[in-house]
Amino acid sequence: MSPRPIAVGLAVLVALSCAGPSAQPAATSATPHATASATSSATPTAQPAAGSIPDAIAQIDPARLEAHMKALAAFGSRAAGTTGHERARQYILDQLKGLPGLQTGLFTTKEPGVLTSVIVTVNPLEPPPPPFVGGFLIAHYDSSASDTPGWKAASDPAPGADEDATGVAALLEYARILSADRGLVKLPIVLAFFDGRYNALGGSSRYAQQSKSNQTVKWVIELDSIGFNPLKDRLDLVSYDQHSKKLGDRIRQANDKYAIGLGPVVEQMATTENAIFDAASFGLYVVPAALLTERYGPPDETYPGNPARRTVNDTPEKVTNKSLWLKVSKLALATALELAGGSPL
Repeated sequence: MSPRPIAVGLAVLVALSCAGPSAQPAATSATPHATASATSSATPTAQPAAGSIPDAIAQIDPARLEAHMKALAAFGSRAAGTTGHERARQYILDQLKGLPGLQTGLFTTKEPGVLTSVIVTVNPLEPPPPPFVGGFLIAHYDSSASDTPGWKAASDPAPGADEDATGVAALLEYARILSADRGLVKLPIVLAFFDGRYNALGGSSRYAQQSKSNQTVKWVIELDSIGFNPLKDRLDLVSYDQHSKKLGDRIRQANDKYAIGLGPVVEQMATTENAIFDAASFGLYVVPAALLTERYGPPDETYPGNPARRTVNDTPEKVTNKSLWLKVSKLALATALELAGGSPL
């Protein structure tokens, strides 16, 4: 069935203050780095320039990614209407407190049900010339275990470690990194923690429909389920219809340009017939939109399937491919910084 525009429910974007101390994720042991003994003949390793895209993506901390993922999964369920859902949103807001240069707001809709997305804008140090249009990096913080037989959303677990605490964790890292170095941002970058992925894309579809009238979204990159594959560091790059092809090309090129190392990168073209992801809510209105995910479709020779996804077993220990997770997180940020740096799409 083809998705179609949905009538907008009551939507409110409420600005929040970011003052106050930042709540940091629990400390975890970072992946150790090999060190070599210095010798007179050793060649120094080239370091990325401070304030560069390579420097920014190198700051993504695997230990912080994992700490955020575990914290979100620990709420038991992030299904809309549960206590864990409310606690997860508050956790996101707590991580944003005290980060300079961010404008944080809540986008609330009341159909179907009350859904509250967290919208964070990273503004340039200098106001850009009009039109003041930004790009979006998005993930969804709600969860589901609908593939578990008999699962009850109101009472049963839905830890959602891979789907989509992995994507939310990446966005939280972007907020930390970009708030400290907005010199790379010439056009706004919006970090959207959408609610309602499992309520008919309620958060993203209504935000996209509202933004259509004032054309405030230039491009959208979504991160969803990026932490599992025992075979390869493979990526599905799903572009929404032909108007998103250039964005897909830029993402693929960034994988090579910044030596991120994802492979294979499996390109897919989604249409209104099969697109069920938050970025498609924007693609429906001819905004260039792409999804980065471990797999969009059935298993193949490079992906055996994730039996825990969307079940009560989607717990932190099932997020086993930390390399894939880190690489996808780097790829999305590198592409976003190129585009927000003024590079034309």
